[in-house]
Amino acid sequence: MCVDLDGSLIHSDLLVESALLLLGKQPWMLFGMLVWLLKGKAHLKEQIARRVELDPSALPYNQELLAWLRSQQSKRPLILCTASDARLAIPVAKHVGVFDDVMASDGKRNLSGRNKADALVERFGEHGFDYVGNADVDLAVWQRAHGAIVVEASAHLSSAASRVAQVKQRFPAHKATLRTWLKALRVHQWVKNVLVFLPLLAAHRIFDLAAVAGTVLSFLCFGLCASSVYLTNDLLDLTADRHHHRKRSRPFAAGKLPLAAGPVVAALLLVCGFALASLLDVKFVLTLAAYYVLTTLYSLHLKRVVMLDVIVLAMLYTTRILAGTAAIQGKHSFWLMAFSMFIFLSLAMVKRFTELLGAQKAGKVTAKGRGYDVDDIPLIQSLGSASGYLAVLVLAQYVESTASSMLYRHPHYLWLLCPLLLYWISRTWAIAHRGVMHDDPVVFALKDKVSRILLVIAAAIVAISI
Repeated sequence: MCVDLDGSLIHSDLLVESALLLLGKQPWMLFGMLVWLLKGKAHLKEQIARRVELDPSALPYNQELLAWLRSQQSKRPLILCTASDARLAIPVAKHVGVFDDVMASDGKRNLSGRNKADALVERFGEHGFDYVGNADVDLAVWQRAHGAIVVEASAHLSSAASRVAQVKQRFPAHKATLRTWLKALRVHQWVKNVLVFLPLLAAHRIFDLAAVAGTVLSFLCFGLCASSVYLTNDLLDLTADRHHHRKRSRPFAAGKLPLAAGPVVAALLLVCGFALASLLDVKFVLTLAAYYVLTTLYSLHLKRVVMLDVIVLAMLYTTRILAGTAAIQGKHSFWLMAFSMFIFLSLAMVKRFTELLGAQKAGKVTAKGRGYDVDDIPLIQSLGSASGYLAVLVLAQYVESTASSMLYRHPHYLWLLCPLLLYWISRTWAIAHRGVMHDDPVVFALKDKVSRILLVIAAAIVAISI
């Protein structure tokens, strides 16, 4: 029994996995990959495999197929036969523990399609083996095999396989649905981009149709750009996500979506986002570009740098407000920028605090993929709560400034916002301290009943102040 690896034994592809892992650490190696590819796909796989170390325990295995292979283990030898490089395939075989031998690409010969068929016939003879595969390229192998076991069996592949070999077993296909893609794009996270509406509201221009249209368009631009970044981040963070109790269910980490499709969709979303942005002021385009560069740097490296990561997160939220100002061609507010930086720095600290608290409860000393360890918990808690209270101080100073008196007839009513915000920040940190905070505090704020009530009260206070 000869078993394919990519797309069969695992719901993934080791070439794409290893390439993404390398690019996540050294993005400039993309140019090296293009050079290696000129010498053949086998050479490309070998060079990438030399530079990475995959964790076989974290891969998304086809559990149904794996259970069946274990039932076959006592009946005949099982051979892992894959086009992936041997440096990556051998650790997988050792981890699974059912294979007697491994046949894989070796840097000179890419063990796929006809090459794989020739290698198997040379070793086991014509029709001397059964083969487990999942793609059209495997038809060349099934044609010379004794029997075919078809994995991810679409109607087309099953029919084609039955014409060249006896199909002994079928494992059904798991199709990527629209809902799965929407989850990968994290459309629900677009709610964070509502921040672009804040300058419109703060400037009291909600009845300015041109300003409203520009803000709506900026919201769509940020949504498309953010989804592109989310896809890129998920592709570059596969291993860390698979070790996370919640993130392991993300579509790419769980093997529910083809990895190769991720970069293509991410690029299309980015192009669409900037195409729409070109309809707005050039300042908005530059702000969106700055947001994309900053969030990409965060995904590639900055999220692993202690303290700088949370500052960057606060900057990314603040950039949305800057973009909203550019969309309505308004004037930037020092007060709004300062308030945004402090309040979102506090929430970013909540996010890290929650991750570390979870790691501590799991008996770990560090948070996977981050630069922190559990000893940093008290420090993050103190800095984060202090940042939240500084946001209240900025709000209090704004109420007494000339800027508020120019926009509000009764600015003194805005003082009522201060105790509301103090309570919300204190309650948020208390919930985090008890270990029941959502991984994303912004999502928590949107789902939390008390937070929604406080938001309604705050909106009423602002309304009576105008």
